[in-house]
Amino acid sequence: MNSAVTIIASLVIAAGAALTYFAAPIIGVPIIVIGIFLALTLRTAAEWERAVVLRLGRFAGVRGPGLYLLIPAFEVVYVVVDTRRQSTRISAEDTLTADAVSVAMDSIMFWRVSDVKRAATELADYRNMIAQIAQTSLREVISSTTLNDILANREAMDEKLQALIARKSMGWGIGEISIEIRDVKIPPELNDAMSRNAQAEKEKQARVTLASAEVAIAEQIADASHIYANNPVALQIRQMGLIYDMNKDRGVTILVPTGMANALGASIALNVSDQGGHPLPGTAFSPPQGFTPQGSVPPA
Repeated sequence: MNSAVTIIASLVIAAGAALTYFAAPIIGVPIIVIGIFLALTLRTAAEWERAVVLRLGRFAGVRGPGLYLLIPAFEVVYVVVDTRRQSTRISAEDTLTADAVSVAMDSIMFWRVSDVKRAATELADYRNMIAQIAQTSLREVISSTTLNDILANREAMDEKLQALIARKSMGWGIGEISIEIRDVKIPPELNDAMSRNAQAEKEKQARVTLASAEVAIAEQIADASHIYANNPVALQIRQMGLIYDMNKDRGVTILVPTGMANALGASIALNVSDQGGHPLPGTAFSPPQGFTPQGSVPPA
């Protein structure tokens, strides 16, 4: 008898006692009897609770949620089953994998009671039994799986473990089983070896990437060399650009003796002569053969 039933029965009995004392006992006494009857027969169950009722030792039905009645002395509530989704922690310590590696695994199993009658009447302790089945199934799955598969493909292992538990608990009245692997622990020395292996693999990938970049750069340089071989002016412009890029932030002047300077000097001299001017001081040039400045008479 829970608190709600106690309050209801107490109020009815109190009302009957008051009527018996202050009014006619013929009315108050039946009310008291009704209150006692309610206290013995009335029960309540929460929304997620189901009461398994036995009548003279035999299954009489599942009652709830809300208010329900029992036959006094004939019916009794055997157990109240929680139908909400529940979680159970399962773990396996020092279990060998298929490749003989000792691991420790921690998992969570989610489940709920789908058939109240079977879970209550056919299982002695359905909570403990489903936990034991889950733990033994976890060890079986670990022993049939390699370490690489456990670490790399946990979802497949979850599905395999879930199917195994569902098959073993078939007919128990427990359904909606799902498994989530929380943690996998391996020996420290194996963990160090795997870390070194992963680091070496990353270094290998980095070197391969660097070598690929060097090959691509070499191919581009080879293509550029063919272009510069066929076009010397482009090479000279490229050289000037490199010199400018190297010294644009240093504020220095670099003199480069090249044939381009002579060509530029001749061009400047021709331009000045055409305009009737004079060459810059300190600048010497030889006009091309057959060139005659304006205003002069060629020799006879």
